[in-house]
Amino acid sequence: MTETTVETTTTTDTAIDFLYLSEPDMVAAGVTDMAACVDTMEEMFALLGRGDYRMAGKNSDSHGSMISFPEEPEFPGMPRHTEDRRFMAMPAYLGGAFHSAGVKWYGSNIENKLSGLPRSIHLFVLNDVETGAPRAVMSANLLSAMRTGAIPGVGARLFAPEDSKVVGIVGPGVMARTALQSFVVARPGIELVKVKGRSERGLNIFREWMEREFPQIRVEFVDTNEAAVRDSDIVTYCTTSGGSPENYPVLKREWVKPGAYLAMPSSVSLDDDLISDDVRLVVDNLGLYEAWADEFPYPTYASIPIVGCFFTDRVHEGKLAEERIEDIGRILASGGTERDPDQIVIFSIGGMPVEDVAWATRVYERARTLGIGTSLNLWNTPVLA
Repeated sequence: MTETTVETTTTTDTAIDFLYLSEPDMVAAGVTDMAACVDTMEEMFALLGRGDYRMAGKNSDSHGSMISFPEEPEFPGMPRHTEDRRFMAMPAYLGGAFHSAGVKWYGSNIENKLSGLPRSIHLFVLNDVETGAPRAVMSANLLSAMRTGAIPGVGARLFAPEDSKVVGIVGPGVMARTALQSFVVARPGIELVKVKGRSERGLNIFREWMEREFPQIRVEFVDTNEAAVRDSDIVTYCTTSGGSPENYPVLKREWVKPGAYLAMPSSVSLDDDLISDDVRLVVDNLGLYEAWADEFPYPTYASIPIVGCFFTDRVHEGKLAEERIEDIGRILASGGTERDPDQIVIFSIGGMPVEDVAWATRVYERARTLGIGTSLNLWNTPVLA
Protein backbone atom coordinates (compact mmCIF):
# COMPACT_ATOMS: atom_id res chain seq x y z
CA MET A 1 0.00 0.00 0.00
CA THR A 2 1.31 3.39 -0.93
CA GLU A 3 0.83 6.20 1.58
CA THR A 4 -0.25 9.53 0.16
CA THR A 5 0.60 12.73 1.98
CA VAL A 6 -1.91 15.53 1.57
CA GLU A 7 -0.66 19.04 2.29
CA THR A 8 -3.10 21.40 3.97
CA THR A 9 -2.85 25.16 3.95
CA THR A 10 -4.29 27.25 6.78
CA THR A 11 -5.32 30.76 5.83
CA THR A 12 -6.01 33.52 8.32
CA ASP A 13 -8.46 36.29 7.62
CA THR A 14 -6.63 39.42 8.75
CA ALA A 15 -9.16 41.96 7.51
CA ILE A 16 -10.64 44.19 10.21
CA ASP A 17 -13.85 46.10 9.66
CA PHE A 18 -15.64 48.12 12.31
CA LEU A 19 -18.98 49.88 12.56
CA TYR A 20 -19.20 53.66 12.62
CA LEU A 21 -22.30 55.00 14.37
CA SER A 22 -23.12 58.70 14.02
CA GLU A 23 -25.43 60.42 16.50
CA PRO A 24 -28.49 59.84 14.23
CA ASP A 25 -27.41 56.19 13.95
CA MET A 26 -27.20 55.94 17.73
CA VAL A 27 -30.72 57.34 18.09
CA ALA A 28 -32.03 54.85 15.51
CA ALA A 29 -30.32 52.03 17.43
CA GLY A 30 -32.10 52.97 20.67
CA VAL A 31 -29.52 54.94 22.64
CA THR A 32 -32.30 57.11 24.14
CA ASP A 33 -34.37 54.13 25.38
CA MET A 34 -34.22 54.97 29.09
CA ALA A 35 -36.12 51.89 30.33
CA ALA A 36 -33.64 49.60 28.57
CA CYS A 37 -30.73 51.70 29.82
CA VAL A 38 -31.88 51.44 33.45
CA ASP A 39 -32.15 47.65 33.07
CA THR A 40 -28.66 47.56 31.55
CA MET A 41 -27.15 49.66 34.34
CA GLU A 42 -28.73 47.39 36.96
CA GLU A 43 -27.18 44.37 35.23
CA MET A 44 -23.84 46.19 35.10
CA PHE A 45 -23.93 46.98 38.84
CA ALA A 46 -24.53 43.33 39.70
CA LEU A 47 -21.38 42.43 37.73
CA LEU A 48 -19.45 45.11 39.61
CA GLY A 49 -20.66 43.66 42.88
CA ARG A 50 -19.25 40.27 41.84
CA GLY A 51 -15.99 41.83 40.62
CA ASP A 52 -16.37 40.91 36.93
CA TYR A 53 -14.92 44.15 35.54
CA ARG A 54 -11.74 46.21 35.27
CA MET A 55 -11.06 49.93 35.02
CA ALA A 56 -7.82 51.91 34.97
CA GLY A 57 -5.53 52.77 37.89
CA LYS A 58 -3.61 50.69 40.36
CA ASN A 59 -6.79 49.41 42.04
CA SER A 60 -8.54 48.92 38.65
CA ASP A 61 -11.28 51.32 39.75
CA SER A 62 -10.11 54.69 38.42
CA HIS A 63 -12.54 57.08 36.76
CA GLY A 64 -9.98 57.66 34.01
CA SER A 65 -6.93 59.66 32.97
CA MET A 66 -7.16 63.40 32.42
CA ILE A 67 -5.08 66.11 30.78
CA SER A 68 -5.60 69.55 32.27
CA PHE A 69 -3.90 72.86 31.50
CA PRO A 70 -2.05 75.55 33.45
CA GLU A 71 -3.54 78.93 34.38
CA GLU A 72 -0.68 80.65 32.55
CA PRO A 73 0.79 78.41 29.81
CA GLU A 74 4.52 78.69 29.27
CA PHE A 75 4.36 77.76 25.57
CA PRO A 76 2.61 79.51 22.65
CA GLY A 77 -0.52 77.73 21.54
CA MET A 78 -0.99 75.65 24.70
CA PRO A 79 -4.60 76.01 25.94
CA ARG A 80 -5.15 78.02 29.10
CA HIS A 81 -7.11 76.54 31.99
CA THR A 82 -10.75 77.55 32.10
CA GLU A 83 -13.74 75.84 33.70
CA ASP A 84 -14.03 72.26 32.41
CA ARG A 85 -11.02 72.67 30.07
CA ARG A 86 -9.61 69.17 29.74
CA PHE A 87 -9.15 66.02 27.70
CA MET A 88 -9.99 62.67 29.27
CA ALA A 89 -9.81 58.95 28.47
CA MET A 90 -12.05 56.52 30.38
CA PRO A 91 -11.23 52.85 29.63
CA ALA A 92 -12.92 49.75 31.05
CA TYR A 93 -13.69 46.05 30.62
CA LEU A 94 -17.03 44.55 31.64
CA GLY A 95 -17.67 40.80 31.80
CA GLY A 96 -20.82 38.74 32.01
CA ALA A 97 -23.04 38.85 28.93
CA PHE A 98 -21.31 42.08 27.83
CA HIS A 99 -17.76 40.68 27.57
CA SER A 100 -16.55 43.95 26.05
CA ALA A 101 -13.82 46.50 26.46
CA GLY A 102 -13.83 50.12 25.38
CA VAL A 103 -12.82 53.67 26.02
CA LYS A 104 -14.66 56.97 26.08
CA TRP A 105 -12.48 59.85 24.91
CA TYR A 106 -13.58 63.44 25.15
CA GLY A 107 -12.54 67.05 25.16
CA SER A 108 -14.34 69.60 27.29
CA ASN A 109 -14.49 73.39 27.43
CA ILE A 110 -17.25 75.45 29.04
CA GLU A 111 -16.70 78.10 26.36
CA ASN A 112 -18.08 75.69 23.74
CA LYS A 113 -21.55 76.87 24.72
CA LEU A 114 -20.81 80.29 23.25
CA SER A 115 -20.63 78.69 19.80
CA GLY A 116 -23.61 76.38 20.20
CA LEU A 117 -21.59 73.25 20.98
CA PRO A 118 -21.96 70.96 24.00
CA ARG A 119 -19.52 71.59 26.84
CA SER A 120 -18.02 68.12 26.26
CA ILE A 121 -17.74 66.24 22.96
CA HIS A 122 -17.58 62.45 23.41
CA LEU A 123 -16.41 59.58 21.24
CA PHE A 124 -16.56 55.92 22.23
CA VAL A 125 -14.50 53.01 20.85
CA LEU A 126 -15.75 49.47 21.54
CA ASN A 127 -13.13 46.72 21.24
CA ASP A 128 -13.04 42.97 20.78
CA VAL A 129 -11.74 41.53 24.06
CA GLU A 130 -9.66 38.76 22.44
CA THR A 131 -7.88 40.62 19.61
CA GLY A 132 -8.19 44.21 20.77
CA ALA A 133 -9.57 45.16 17.35
CA PRO A 134 -12.19 47.91 17.19
CA ARG A 135 -15.77 46.67 16.87
CA ALA A 136 -17.35 50.11 16.71
CA VAL A 137 -16.61 53.82 16.86
CA MET A 138 -19.58 55.76 18.17
CA SER A 139 -20.83 59.26 18.73
CA ALA A 140 -21.09 59.23 22.50
CA ASN A 141 -22.72 62.40 23.88
CA LEU A 142 -26.13 60.73 24.05
CA LEU A 143 -24.55 57.46 25.20
CA SER A 144 -22.90 59.27 28.11
CA ALA A 145 -25.95 61.34 29.02
CA MET A 146 -28.29 58.36 29.04
CA ARG A 147 -26.09 56.09 31.15
CA THR A 148 -25.51 58.97 33.59
CA GLY A 149 -29.24 59.55 33.91
CA ALA A 150 -30.04 55.85 34.23
CA ILE A 151 -27.92 55.36 37.37
CA PRO A 152 -30.24 57.44 39.63
CA GLY A 153 -33.09 55.28 38.34
CA VAL A 154 -31.37 52.09 39.46
CA GLY A 155 -31.08 53.66 42.91
CA ALA A 156 -34.74 54.69 42.79
CA ARG A 157 -35.78 51.07 42.17
CA LEU A 158 -33.99 50.03 45.34
CA PHE A 159 -34.45 53.00 47.63
CA ALA A 160 -37.23 55.40 46.56
CA PRO A 161 -40.66 54.98 48.16
CA GLU A 162 -42.79 52.78 45.91
CA ASP A 163 -45.57 55.37 45.93
CA SER A 164 -43.23 58.29 45.12
CA LYS A 165 -45.19 61.23 43.73
CA VAL A 166 -42.96 64.29 44.13
CA VAL A 167 -39.46 64.91 42.73
CA GLY A 168 -37.30 67.87 43.76
CA ILE A 169 -34.59 69.04 41.35
CA VAL A 170 -31.81 71.57 41.92
CA GLY A 171 -30.15 72.38 38.59
CA PRO A 172 -32.51 71.60 35.66
CA GLY A 173 -29.92 70.84 32.96
CA VAL A 174 -29.38 67.80 30.76
CA MET A 175 -28.32 65.63 33.71
CA ALA A 176 -31.53 66.48 35.58
CA ARG A 177 -33.66 65.69 32.54
CA THR A 178 -32.17 62.23 32.02
CA ALA A 179 -32.31 61.52 35.76
CA LEU A 180 -36.01 62.42 35.78
CA GLN A 181 -36.59 60.07 32.85
CA SER A 182 -35.11 57.24 34.90
CA PHE A 183 -37.12 58.19 37.99
CA VAL A 184 -40.31 57.89 35.94
CA VAL A 185 -39.17 54.46 34.70
CA ALA A 186 -38.58 53.35 38.30
CA ARG A 187 -41.56 55.10 39.90
CA PRO A 188 -44.25 55.76 37.25
CA GLY A 189 -46.63 57.34 39.79
CA ILE A 190 -44.70 60.66 39.86
CA GLU A 191 -47.14 63.57 39.65
CA LEU A 192 -45.15 66.72 40.50
CA VAL A 193 -41.63 67.99 39.80
CA LYS A 194 -40.35 70.97 41.79
CA VAL A 195 -37.42 72.74 40.15
CA LYS A 196 -34.87 75.27 41.41
CA GLY A 197 -32.81 76.81 38.60
CA ARG A 198 -30.53 79.78 38.11
CA SER A 199 -31.59 81.21 34.75
CA GLU A 200 -34.91 81.93 33.10
CA ARG A 201 -33.57 80.40 29.87
CA GLY A 202 -32.71 77.11 31.62
CA LEU A 203 -36.12 76.96 33.30
CA ASN A 204 -37.90 77.63 30.01
CA ILE A 205 -35.94 74.86 28.29
CA PHE A 206 -36.91 72.50 31.11
CA ARG A 207 -40.59 73.50 30.93
CA GLU A 208 -40.73 72.97 27.17
CA TRP A 209 -39.02 69.58 27.51
CA MET A 210 -41.49 68.49 30.21
CA GLU A 211 -44.43 69.50 28.01
CA ARG A 212 -43.09 67.25 25.26
CA GLU A 213 -41.89 64.30 27.32
CA PHE A 214 -44.17 64.20 30.38
CA PRO A 215 -47.29 66.31 29.79
CA GLN A 216 -49.05 64.35 32.55
CA ILE A 217 -46.59 65.59 35.23
CA ARG A 218 -47.04 69.01 36.81
CA VAL A 219 -43.98 71.32 37.04
CA GLU A 220 -43.50 73.91 39.77
CA PHE A 221 -40.59 76.35 39.71
CA VAL A 222 -39.36 77.32 43.18
CA ASP A 223 -36.97 80.00 44.45
CA THR A 224 -34.86 78.03 46.93
CA ASN A 225 -33.16 74.67 47.39
CA GLU A 226 -35.26 74.18 50.51
CA ALA A 227 -38.51 74.53 48.57
CA ALA A 228 -37.33 71.97 46.02
CA VAL A 229 -36.39 69.47 48.75
CA ARG A 230 -39.26 69.78 51.25
CA ASP A 231 -41.98 67.15 50.87
CA SER A 232 -40.19 65.50 47.94
CA ASP A 233 -40.00 61.71 47.80
CA ILE A 234 -37.03 61.84 45.41
CA VAL A 235 -34.42 64.62 45.34
CA THR A 236 -31.54 65.21 42.96
CA TYR A 237 -28.92 67.96 42.75
CA CYS A 238 -27.55 68.29 39.19
CA THR A 239 -25.46 71.46 39.37
CA THR A 240 -22.06 72.25 37.85
CA SER A 241 -20.57 74.02 40.88
CA GLY A 242 -16.80 74.00 41.22
CA GLY A 243 -14.35 75.61 43.59
CA SER A 244 -14.51 75.29 47.36
CA PRO A 245 -17.01 72.94 49.02
CA GLU A 246 -18.26 75.94 51.00
CA ASN A 247 -19.72 77.18 47.71
CA TYR A 248 -21.50 73.94 46.80
CA PRO A 249 -25.33 74.11 46.88
CA VAL A 250 -26.66 73.45 50.37
CA LEU A 251 -28.81 70.52 51.50
CA LYS A 252 -30.01 70.34 55.13
CA ARG A 253 -31.45 67.39 57.03
CA GLU A 254 -34.34 69.46 58.35
CA TRP A 255 -35.62 69.92 54.78
CA VAL A 256 -35.66 66.20 53.94
CA LYS A 257 -38.81 64.12 54.21
CA PRO A 258 -38.49 60.85 56.17
CA GLY A 259 -37.94 58.00 53.73
CA ALA A 260 -36.75 60.26 50.90
CA TYR A 261 -34.26 59.02 48.33
CA LEU A 262 -31.51 61.53 47.47
CA ALA A 263 -29.68 60.88 44.17
CA MET A 264 -26.53 62.99 44.01
CA PRO A 265 -24.54 62.98 40.72
CA SER A 266 -22.94 66.39 41.39
CA SER A 267 -21.74 68.72 44.12
CA VAL A 268 -23.76 69.33 47.26
CA SER A 269 -22.92 70.68 50.69
CA LEU A 270 -24.46 68.34 53.28
CA ASP A 271 -24.87 69.21 56.92
CA ASP A 272 -23.47 66.65 59.38
CA ASP A 273 -26.97 65.49 60.35
CA LEU A 274 -27.22 63.93 56.88
CA ILE A 275 -24.44 61.47 57.67
CA SER A 276 -25.82 60.51 61.08
CA ASP A 277 -26.30 56.82 61.90
CA ASP A 278 -29.96 56.73 60.82
CA VAL A 279 -29.17 57.85 57.25
CA ARG A 280 -28.17 55.19 54.73
CA LEU A 281 -25.07 56.14 52.69
CA VAL A 282 -24.66 54.35 49.34
CA VAL A 283 -22.11 54.85 46.56
CA ASP A 284 -21.95 53.51 43.01
CA ASN A 285 -18.58 51.80 43.60
CA LEU A 286 -16.44 51.93 46.75
CA GLY A 287 -13.28 51.35 44.73
CA LEU A 288 -13.95 54.46 42.64
CA TYR A 289 -13.81 56.67 45.74
CA GLU A 290 -10.74 54.88 47.04
CA ALA A 291 -9.05 55.61 43.70
CA TRP A 292 -10.05 59.26 43.88
CA ALA A 293 -8.79 59.52 47.46
CA ASP A 294 -5.43 58.17 46.26
CA GLU A 295 -5.26 60.37 43.14
CA PHE A 296 -6.54 63.51 44.91
CA PRO A 297 -5.43 63.21 48.54
CA TYR A 298 -7.46 64.65 51.40
CA PRO A 299 -9.47 66.83 51.22
CA THR A 300 -10.63 65.02 48.08
CA TYR A 301 -14.04 66.72 48.02
CA ALA A 302 -12.38 70.03 47.15
CA SER A 303 -11.07 68.48 43.90
CA ILE A 304 -13.82 65.95 43.08
CA PRO A 305 -17.24 67.47 43.89
CA ILE A 306 -19.07 64.15 44.25
CA VAL A 307 -20.67 63.48 47.62
CA GLY A 308 -18.98 60.07 48.03
CA CYS A 309 -15.71 62.00 48.33
CA PHE A 310 -17.31 63.93 51.20
CA PHE A 311 -17.96 60.53 52.81
CA THR A 312 -14.33 59.39 52.38
CA ASP A 313 -13.06 62.72 53.70
CA ARG A 314 -15.19 62.22 56.82
CA VAL A 315 -13.74 58.71 57.20
CA HIS A 316 -10.26 60.25 56.96
CA GLU A 317 -11.20 62.70 59.73
CA GLY A 318 -12.54 59.92 61.96
CA LYS A 319 -16.07 61.37 61.78
CA LEU A 320 -17.60 58.50 59.81
CA ALA A 321 -17.09 54.75 60.15
CA GLU A 322 -15.91 53.25 56.86
CA GLU A 323 -18.41 50.40 57.11
CA ARG A 324 -21.26 52.94 56.97
CA ILE A 325 -20.62 53.41 53.25
CA GLU A 326 -22.46 50.77 51.18
CA ASP A 327 -21.75 49.72 47.58
CA ILE A 328 -24.83 49.41 45.35
CA GLY A 329 -23.20 46.68 43.24
CA ARG A 330 -22.67 44.52 46.30
CA ILE A 331 -26.26 45.18 47.39
CA LEU A 332 -27.54 44.00 43.99
CA ALA A 333 -25.13 41.04 43.78
CA SER A 334 -26.38 39.84 47.16
CA GLY A 335 -30.00 40.05 46.07
CA GLY A 336 -30.83 43.44 47.59
CA THR A 337 -31.83 44.34 51.12
CA GLU A 338 -34.96 45.34 52.95
CA ARG A 339 -35.47 49.09 53.24
CA ASP A 340 -36.79 50.97 56.27
CA PRO A 341 -39.63 53.10 54.79
CA ASP A 342 -38.69 56.04 57.03
CA GLN A 343 -34.96 55.90 56.36
CA ILE A 344 -33.34 58.62 54.26
CA VAL A 345 -31.00 57.20 51.60
CA ILE A 346 -28.22 59.23 49.94
CA PHE A 347 -26.83 57.71 46.74
CA SER A 348 -23.53 59.16 45.48
CA ILE A 349 -23.08 58.88 41.70
CA GLY A 350 -19.57 59.47 40.36
CA GLY A 351 -19.84 58.01 36.86
CA MET A 352 -17.70 55.14 35.54
CA PRO A 353 -16.49 53.91 32.14
CA VAL A 354 -17.99 50.45 32.78
CA GLU A 355 -21.36 52.16 32.39
CA ASP A 356 -20.36 53.41 28.93
CA VAL A 357 -19.10 49.94 27.98
CA ALA A 358 -22.38 48.35 29.07
CA TRP A 359 -24.68 50.71 27.19
CA ALA A 360 -22.37 50.94 24.15
CA THR A 361 -22.39 47.15 23.87
CA ARG A 362 -26.18 46.97 23.93
CA VAL A 363 -26.61 49.81 21.41
CA TYR A 364 -23.96 48.25 19.14
CA GLU A 365 -25.71 44.87 19.25
CA ARG A 366 -29.01 46.48 18.32
CA ALA A 367 -27.38 48.46 15.50
CA ARG A 368 -25.94 45.23 14.08
CA THR A 369 -29.32 43.50 14.29
CA LEU A 370 -31.08 46.37 12.53
CA GLY A 371 -28.36 47.00 9.95
CA ILE A 372 -27.68 50.53 11.22
CA GLY A 373 -24.35 52.31 10.75
CA THR A 374 -21.49 52.42 8.27
CA SER A 375 -18.93 49.63 7.97
CA LEU A 376 -15.38 50.98 7.73
CA ASN A 377 -12.21 49.07 6.96
CA LEU A 378 -9.12 49.34 9.15
CA TRP A 379 -7.07 47.09 6.87
CA ASN A 380 -7.30 43.91 4.84
CA THR A 381 -3.73 42.83 5.60
CA PRO A 382 -1.72 44.75 8.20
CA VAL A 383 1.57 46.17 6.93
CA LEU A 384 3.33 45.55 10.24
CA ALA A 385 2.14 42.00 10.95
